[in-house]
Amino acid sequence: MSTTLSADLWIRRFRPSPDAAGRLVCFPHAGGSASFYVPVAAALSPRVDVLAIQYPGRQDRRNEPGPASVAELADGVAAALAGWDDRPLTFFGHSMGALVAFETARRMERNGAGPVRLFASGRRAPSRTRDEHVHTLDDDGVVAELRALAGTDAKVLQDEELLRMVLPAIRSDYRAVETYRCEPGARLRCPVTVLTGDADPRTSLEEARAWSGHTEGDCDVRVFSGGHFFLSERPGEVLAVLTEHFAAGRTTGPA
Repeated sequence: MSTTLSADLWIRRFRPSPDAAGRLVCFPHAGGSASFYVPVAAALSPRVDVLAIQYPGRQDRRNEPGPASVAELADGVAAALAGWDDRPLTFFGHSMGALVAFETARRMERNGAGPVRLFASGRRAPSRTRDEHVHTLDDDGVVAELRALAGTDAKVLQDEELLRMVLPAIRSDYRAVETYRCEPGARLRCPVTVLTGDADPRTSLEEARAWSGHTEGDCDVRVFSGGHFFLSERPGEVLAVLTEHFAAGRTTGPA
């Protein structure tokens, strides 16, 4: 697959900002899509060129099979970003997206590239696992999980036909993240900023702080009021953190 074709499959650019000094690459949560980050692109343009990742199995990629693993997703994204590293990249991933961003960064760093910073949102450190099996539940069980986390559009959950269309991809996402196991000792060269909700049932503060074991750089932990989707509850506060990063000119990676 050519780099151009790969980028066309994986990357959505809702507010192109060709004169921006840096790029923010956004990785969606399980069941999420690139369009989740439309508000981020609107808020940060034109200072930041926002690239939103589109996983297979949803929206315009709905006819493709869902991801088999986090590693498969990271392989695809890393290949797609090969043509976009002409300016500094910053990664932002929420929930499953944090793991995909982490593994994508590892692959790019092995090739001498990679982001200048990873923002890991709503996800415990890669080495911290829990015994979770949402992907093995029946459809009602998966929907109940989505309702509990409050990150899926209520219109989707109320539309049975639409639900039948998106559930296979959602189940694939959960399978990918729940079967993920981090390679022992895996660390990034770039620094990490961890964003977590103080009432997130999926990530404790101790599990969030454990990201410090996965970087050779600094690890900053920011705690927000809210649950797993605190970033939807506190969008202004999250955007302020990203704006601070880019306004400070933090567009160079580790030495």
